[in-house]
Amino acid sequence: MTDIPPREPWPQLLPVPRSALLVWLNLAVALTVAAIGLGVGFAQGIKAQLVILYTVISVAVLLWLLNYVTTIFESRSAASAAPSDARGVWRANRVMIIAMVALLIVYLLVTASVPAFRSVTNFIAFLVLEAILLFAFKVSGRFATGRSAFIGIMVLVALVVISSFTIEGFLSGSNVKAILLFAAFLGIACIGQTLVALMGGLDLSIPFVIGSANVGMLFLTTLGVPSFVAFGFVLILGGLIGLLNGVLSYKLQGQALILTLGMGFAVAGLTQILTSIGSSFAGNVFGTVPSWLSNLAAMNGRTFGLAFPPTILIWIVLAVIVIIGLRYSAYGRYVYALGGNRRSARLVGVSEFRYWTLAYVLSGVFAALTGCLLLGWSGGGFIGVGDPYLFTTLAAVVIGGTSLLGGAGGYGFTVIGVLVLQVLTSFLLGIGLRYEWQQFIFGLLILPMVALYGRSPHIRATV
Repeated sequence: MTDIPPREPWPQLLPVPRSALLVWLNLAVALTVAAIGLGVGFAQGIKAQLVILYTVISVAVLLWLLNYVTTIFESRSAASAAPSDARGVWRANRVMIIAMVALLIVYLLVTASVPAFRSVTNFIAFLVLEAILLFAFKVSGRFATGRSAFIGIMVLVALVVISSFTIEGFLSGSNVKAILLFAAFLGIACIGQTLVALMGGLDLSIPFVIGSANVGMLFLTTLGVPSFVAFGFVLILGGLIGLLNGVLSYKLQGQALILTLGMGFAVAGLTQILTSIGSSFAGNVFGTVPSWLSNLAAMNGRTFGLAFPPTILIWIVLAVIVIIGLRYSAYGRYVYALGGNRRSARLVGVSEFRYWTLAYVLSGVFAALTGCLLLGWSGGGFIGVGDPYLFTTLAAVVIGGTSLLGGAGGYGFTVIGVLVLQVLTSFLLGIGLRYEWQQFIFGLLILPMVALYGRSPHIRATV
């Protein structure tokens, strides 16, 4: 007869951790956060009585919450015969702790750097975000599958809620349309990166193909090539670049990262050489963007008479096709099989070379498509237009939860990552942060995500 495990004990109404170190640590965190709120409250000119009252309440609530969560962790550690001291709690929850500390560091840095950010509203928003992050980490453990999607959705909801009452007009129609448009550019570029990652590879040539397509299409139209012909030709060239990436990286196993980066530099350099012959403007091409392309991607573009850019609809259609294709088609099954265990997939007759190469071909095509759409948005060709996508395509895939080792994840997860990045970018711009600060915060966001998903065993280890 199987023994029924005892029900997990829950903390008392006034919980106190058994470890004295954790008690003092929780008190220090509560007092630090309350001190920040105290300083912000006085800086905002709020009445001293209210500031003191809010500070006392925040210390009490935060200390109770920290002690409550800590005692839960101690109870679980004791039930599983794990150490109940601070080291045991740290080992069991280090990813969550790192994520919350990273968020605290970001808040402190932004508060110190942006005077307009020093408000009670933003302080409350920070506490809400910490609480949602804590909830997401602990509840996500109940999901056997889809943990990364749950965490991503929770982070997205938290960012939208906090941004909506922190930044005036954040949920206005024009701002939502802008967020979706830039998310569409990034999302289309991420299709190829997701397919390649599912196979266990990476494509660092994407930003260079985007810039080359952006410049190349405008250059061809200025030479008199019909715009639709130039558009198709650029997409074919993007596919050929992807074909070279796929063939060479397959032949040189383990060198995909360096090879695709080198290919990207070569493509960008060759594009600048060809387009700058007889011109003093290397890296830039000036001309008239076709009206149909401008309508596709410009903010004032119209879709079937409606006032939103068709690029958003294009992304939605592509996302549905890719998600359904990966889930139900033979191609999708073979991609996951090869990413999960190449040896086993080869033994059942799956051609690794064919599907590996096809993933890179599609990556090149979608990168070229993104470059052409960005031409319609900007109205001018610039070789560096794809530079931000070197980081953001990887970030969206990682934040979404697709494993860079292959075999786990999908484009639906990447869509969540894209929206998280775009909403976060809009929030950071709304509070006045510069580009370099955005990159710093993106980096802090990726670190705990990689640590979180990296703790899960790879599929090939469970077969």
